[in-house]
Amino acid sequence: MKGEADLEGLRHGPLSASTVHLCIDMQCLFAEATEWQTPWMKRVLPNVEALVSADPSKTIFSRFIPAAHPGEGRGAWARYWRRWSSMTRDHLPDQMIELVPELARFAPPATIIDKKYYSPWIDTALDIELKRLDADTLIISGGETDVCVLAAVLGAVDRGYRVVIASDALCSSSDQTHDALMMLYHQRYTEQVETVSTKALIAAWKPA
Repeated sequence: MKGEADLEGLRHGPLSASTVHLCIDMQCLFAEATEWQTPWMKRVLPNVEALVSADPSKTIFSRFIPAAHPGEGRGAWARYWRRWSSMTRDHLPDQMIELVPELARFAPPATIIDKKYYSPWIDTALDIELKRLDADTLIISGGETDVCVLAAVLGAVDRGYRVVIASDALCSSSDQTHDALMMLYHQRYTEQVETVSTKALIAAWKPA
Protein backbone atom coordinates (compact mmCIF):
# COMPACT_ATOMS: atom_id res chain seq x y z
CA MET A 1 0.00 0.00 0.00
CA LYS A 2 1.14 3.53 -0.75
CA GLY A 3 0.68 4.68 2.85
CA GLU A 4 2.88 1.88 4.14
CA ALA A 5 5.58 2.67 1.58
CA ASP A 6 5.49 6.32 2.59
CA LEU A 7 5.85 5.45 6.27
CA GLU A 8 8.98 3.54 5.35
CA GLY A 9 10.27 6.89 4.09
CA LEU A 10 10.80 7.84 7.74
CA ARG A 11 14.15 6.12 7.64
CA HIS A 12 15.35 7.59 10.92
CA GLY A 13 12.48 6.43 13.09
CA PRO A 14 9.28 7.98 14.44
CA LEU A 15 8.77 11.72 14.50
CA SER A 16 9.57 13.28 17.85
CA ALA A 17 7.22 15.36 19.98
CA SER A 18 9.48 18.31 19.09
CA THR A 19 8.49 18.28 15.41
CA VAL A 20 7.54 21.64 13.87
CA HIS A 21 5.95 22.33 10.50
CA LEU A 22 7.72 25.04 8.46
CA CYS A 23 5.49 26.20 5.61
CA ILE A 24 7.23 28.29 2.97
CA ASP A 25 5.64 31.24 1.14
CA MET A 26 2.08 30.06 0.51
CA GLN A 27 1.06 33.59 -0.42
CA CYS A 28 -1.43 35.28 -2.70
CA LEU A 29 1.32 36.68 -4.94
CA PHE A 30 2.18 33.09 -5.94
CA ALA A 31 -1.39 31.78 -6.02
CA GLU A 32 -2.99 34.58 -8.05
CA ALA A 33 -2.48 35.85 -11.61
CA THR A 34 0.91 37.55 -11.26
CA GLU A 35 4.21 37.04 -13.06
CA TRP A 36 5.14 34.67 -10.23
CA GLN A 37 2.01 32.57 -10.28
CA THR A 38 2.71 28.95 -9.38
CA PRO A 39 -0.03 27.12 -11.28
CA TRP A 40 -0.25 24.02 -9.11
CA MET A 41 -0.07 25.76 -5.73
CA LYS A 42 -3.84 25.39 -5.45
CA ARG A 43 -3.53 21.68 -6.17
CA VAL A 44 -1.25 21.06 -3.18
CA LEU A 45 -3.01 23.54 -0.90
CA PRO A 46 -5.35 20.92 0.67
CA ASN A 47 -2.31 18.89 1.74
CA VAL A 48 -0.60 21.95 3.22
CA GLU A 49 -3.83 22.83 5.01
CA ALA A 50 -4.07 19.30 6.42
CA LEU A 51 -0.55 19.55 7.85
CA VAL A 52 -1.29 22.91 9.46
CA SER A 53 -4.56 21.58 10.88
CA ALA A 54 -2.70 18.81 12.71
CA ASP A 55 -1.47 21.46 15.18
CA PRO A 56 -1.48 25.13 14.10
CA SER A 57 0.58 26.08 17.16
CA LYS A 58 3.40 23.94 15.79
CA THR A 59 3.36 25.65 12.37
CA ILE A 60 5.58 28.52 11.28
CA PHE A 61 4.66 30.29 8.05
CA SER A 62 7.24 32.27 6.10
CA ARG A 63 6.27 35.12 3.79
CA PHE A 64 8.54 36.48 1.06
CA ILE A 65 8.36 40.28 1.22
CA PRO A 66 9.27 41.90 -2.12
CA ALA A 67 11.43 45.01 -2.32
CA ALA A 68 9.58 48.30 -2.15
CA HIS A 69 11.03 49.66 -5.39
CA PRO A 70 12.66 48.35 -8.59
CA GLY A 71 16.45 48.31 -8.23
CA GLU A 72 16.37 48.08 -4.44
CA GLY A 73 18.88 45.81 -2.73
CA ARG A 74 22.54 44.94 -2.75
CA GLY A 75 24.43 43.65 -5.80
CA ALA A 76 22.53 41.05 -7.80
CA TRP A 77 19.37 41.73 -5.79
CA ALA A 78 19.18 45.23 -7.33
CA ARG A 79 19.28 43.65 -10.80
CA TYR A 80 16.73 41.05 -9.69
CA TRP A 81 14.25 43.70 -8.57
CA ARG A 82 14.72 45.67 -11.78
CA ARG A 83 13.90 42.51 -13.72
CA TRP A 84 10.85 41.80 -11.54
CA SER A 85 9.68 45.39 -11.13
CA SER A 86 6.05 44.31 -11.46
CA MET A 87 6.47 42.29 -8.26
CA THR A 88 7.78 45.13 -6.10
CA ARG A 89 5.53 46.68 -3.49
CA ASP A 90 5.27 49.79 -5.66
CA HIS A 91 3.21 47.73 -8.08
CA LEU A 92 1.56 45.02 -5.97
CA PRO A 93 -1.59 45.48 -3.89
CA ASP A 94 -0.77 45.00 -0.21
CA GLN A 95 -3.03 41.97 0.10
CA MET A 96 -0.91 40.01 -2.38
CA ILE A 97 1.78 39.59 0.27
CA GLU A 98 -0.64 37.86 2.65
CA LEU A 99 -0.95 34.12 3.10
CA VAL A 100 -3.69 32.54 1.04
CA PRO A 101 -6.97 32.76 2.99
CA GLU A 102 -7.16 28.99 3.58
CA LEU A 103 -3.95 29.24 5.65
CA ALA A 104 -4.14 32.79 7.01
CA ARG A 105 -7.01 31.72 9.27
CA PHE A 106 -4.59 29.58 11.31
CA ALA A 107 -2.38 32.49 12.37
CA PRO A 108 -2.47 32.82 15.32
CA PRO A 109 -1.82 30.35 16.87
CA ALA A 110 0.50 29.62 13.96
CA THR A 111 3.44 32.01 13.71
CA ILE A 112 4.37 34.16 10.70
CA ILE A 113 7.91 35.27 9.93
CA ASP A 114 8.75 37.67 7.11
CA LYS A 115 11.85 37.42 4.96
CA LYS A 116 13.37 39.45 2.13
CA TYR A 117 15.58 36.70 0.71
CA TYR A 118 14.94 33.16 -0.48
CA SER A 119 16.17 31.76 2.82
CA PRO A 120 13.96 32.00 5.91
CA TRP A 121 17.08 31.79 8.08
CA ILE A 122 18.63 35.18 7.20
CA ASP A 123 17.60 38.28 9.18
CA THR A 124 14.47 36.65 10.60
CA ALA A 125 13.24 35.34 13.95
CA LEU A 126 13.08 31.73 12.73
CA ASP A 127 15.92 30.44 14.91
CA ILE A 128 14.34 32.10 17.96
CA GLU A 129 10.91 30.62 17.22
CA LEU A 130 12.31 27.12 16.77
CA LYS A 131 14.18 27.35 20.05
CA ARG A 132 10.98 28.50 21.75
CA LEU A 133 9.23 25.41 20.39
CA ASP A 134 12.18 23.19 21.35
CA ALA A 135 12.24 21.91 17.77
CA ASP A 136 14.53 19.10 16.65
CA THR A 137 12.66 18.04 13.49
CA LEU A 138 11.16 20.13 10.68
CA ILE A 139 8.40 19.08 8.33
CA ILE A 140 8.75 21.37 5.31
CA SER A 141 6.03 22.26 2.83
CA GLY A 142 5.22 25.13 0.47
CA GLY A 143 6.82 26.72 -2.56
CA GLU A 144 8.74 26.89 -4.65
CA THR A 145 10.47 23.52 -4.41
CA ASP A 146 13.53 24.67 -6.33
CA VAL A 147 13.92 28.18 -4.88
CA CYS A 148 12.73 29.18 -1.40
CA VAL A 149 11.97 25.64 -0.21
CA LEU A 150 15.45 24.61 -1.30
CA ALA A 151 16.97 27.48 0.72
CA ALA A 152 14.90 26.46 3.75
CA VAL A 153 15.95 22.82 3.47
CA LEU A 154 19.66 23.53 3.13
CA GLY A 155 19.59 25.98 6.04
CA ALA A 156 17.85 23.38 8.22
CA VAL A 157 20.39 20.73 7.22
CA ASP A 158 23.29 23.03 8.12
CA ARG A 159 21.74 23.64 11.55
CA GLY A 160 21.41 19.93 12.26
CA TYR A 161 17.63 19.58 12.15
CA ARG A 162 16.05 16.38 11.01
CA VAL A 163 14.33 17.43 7.77
CA VAL A 164 11.19 15.69 6.51
CA ILE A 165 9.76 17.04 3.26
CA ALA A 166 6.05 16.65 2.63
CA SER A 167 6.47 15.38 -0.91
CA ASP A 168 2.92 16.13 -2.07
CA ALA A 169 2.68 19.48 -0.26
CA LEU A 170 5.30 21.24 -2.40
CA CYS A 171 4.80 23.26 -5.56
CA SER A 172 6.89 24.91 -8.25
CA SER A 173 6.35 26.74 -11.52
CA SER A 174 8.76 24.25 -13.13
CA ASP A 175 7.91 20.55 -13.19
CA GLN A 176 11.40 19.69 -14.44
CA THR A 177 13.33 21.34 -11.63
CA HIS A 178 10.81 20.18 -9.01
CA ASP A 179 11.42 16.60 -10.12
CA ALA A 180 15.18 17.17 -10.20
CA LEU A 181 15.16 18.43 -6.60
CA MET A 182 13.15 15.47 -5.38
CA MET A 183 15.64 13.17 -7.10
CA LEU A 184 18.52 15.08 -5.51
CA TYR A 185 17.09 14.58 -2.03
CA HIS A 186 16.68 10.85 -2.66
CA GLN A 187 20.16 10.38 -4.08
CA ARG A 188 22.42 12.85 -2.26
CA TYR A 189 20.81 13.78 1.07
CA THR A 190 19.67 10.42 2.39
CA GLU A 191 21.18 10.96 5.85
CA GLN A 192 19.63 14.40 6.28
CA VAL A 193 16.42 14.62 4.23
CA GLU A 194 13.42 12.29 4.15
CA THR A 195 10.51 12.66 1.72
CA VAL A 196 7.13 11.41 2.89
CA SER A 197 3.51 11.95 1.79
CA THR A 198 1.20 14.23 3.74
CA LYS A 199 -1.09 11.35 4.67
CA ALA A 200 1.79 9.35 6.11
CA LEU A 201 3.20 12.36 7.95
CA ILE A 202 -0.10 13.13 9.63
CA ALA A 203 -0.42 9.49 10.66
CA ALA A 204 3.08 9.52 12.13
CA TRP A 205 3.03 13.00 13.72
CA LYS A 206 1.58 13.19 17.21
CA PRO A 207 1.72 16.87 18.19
CA ALA A 208 1.57 17.56 21.92
